Amino acid sequence: MSFPEDLRYTKDHEWVRLEGRTATFGITDHAQEQLGDIVYLELPEEGDEVKQGETFGVVESTKAVSDLYAPMSGRVAEVNEPLVDTPETINTDPYGDGWLVRIEVSKPSEIERLMDAEEYAKFVAESE
Repeated sequence: MSFPEDLRYTKDHEWVRLEGRTATFGITDHAQEQLGDIVYLELPEEGDEVKQGETFGVVESTKAVSDLYAPMSGRVAEVNEPLVDTPETINTDPYGDGWLVRIEVSKPSEIERLMDAEEYAKFVAESE
């Protein structure tokens, strides 16, 4: 499993890449491994507001259905539309083409509440 150093992580196994006032969300390599083959995604629409820690979508795999929780608050600026038709991309490239949404961040300081790669790796190891 990999946990890129340039990302921040939630205890619900989402990641966020903050670039200026834009944040990209996805699910971690650990999450996709635990879920197994991802077969369906339900994502918000552009313009929707998301709040840190609240549900913004659903991911379904051959094993389970799980809610997706927003790592940060803001307005959805872009949805990874191709992913809706090919959700299995998350299994092969969770940190690249498997990104879910991009938001315009409303509260940049929320990033401080998230784990860095080292903290997340420790969190995953302790939860297994």
